[in-house]
This record gives sequence, structure tokens and C-alpha cells, in this order.
Amino acid sequence: MIHHLIRKQTVAAPMEDVWRFFSNPVNLDAMTPPDLSFRIVGSTAESMYEGQLIEYRIRILPGVWSRWLTEISHVKEKQYFVDEQRMGPYKFWYHEHRFAQLPESIEIIDHVTYDVGFGIFGLLAHQLFVRRKLERIFAYRRTMVEQQFS
Repeated sequence: MIHHLIRKQTVAAPMEDVWRFFSNPVNLDAMTPPDLSFRIVGSTAESMYEGQLIEYRIRILPGVWSRWLTEISHVKEKQYFVDEQRMGPYKFWYHEHRFAQLPESIEIIDHVTYDVGFGIFGLLAHQLFVRRKLERIFAYRRTMVEQQFS
């Protein structure tokens, strides 16, 4: 079953600074809660580009690790980029990051479209903990972005 998670926030910072921060894959580590032990595997460019593959390692449950391979499938500088899972814990993952210039701030919009998979078991897992975990991850990200641009 397909699910959506949409989060918006504004930051009072120049678009150039916001884009530079978000388009550097290394900064994803700083925006992910420490208990997930999120780490990029290998080296990666400091600025993303279409077709870029990024491999991560993430702890999805205590003692349970997952490799996650994403592709940066679309990039329009200072407007949006999309990461899509190629291999990982979800059956389907499409994460669109949008940036909009407002009169005195930047609006950041995350729209995640995802499917846990595993039929009824995945739906149950989604209701019991996956959705809450994603909401917690994005709440943490919100706090870290506020700190970064305060």
C-alpha cells in the first residue's frame, strides 16, 4: 500500500546556503537521529547530481541493519531534487525535496511516497511503528535544520 508523508518548514536563510547544505549528501548524517546509526558507505561527491548512487547503512531495529542504495534521479538546482531507493528496507521509496523562495525565507518541502511491502504484515508494521518512526525522523530533521540556519 502506498503512503505519503509531507513535511514543510521555513528557514530565514539565503537560498544559496540552504541549497548547498541539502545538496551535500554528507549532511544527511547530521539530519538523521543518532539511534539509526546512519552512515554513508564509501565516498561520495560533495554536491549531488542526477544519476548519483549513494549507499548507506542504517539500523532499522536494535541489532537489525539494512543497506540502502538511493539514486538521485532528478535535480533542478535551487528548486528540487529527488532520491529514489534502488535497494533497501522499503518496497518503494520516492523522496522529493522542494525549495521555494518566499519574500524573507525559504520554504523546504519534503514529500515522501513509500510502500513498506509485505502485504498485510507490512500494513500492520506501518501502523504499529514505521509511520511513527518516519515522523520522528522528520521531526528530528526539522530541529536540526532549524539549528543549522538559526
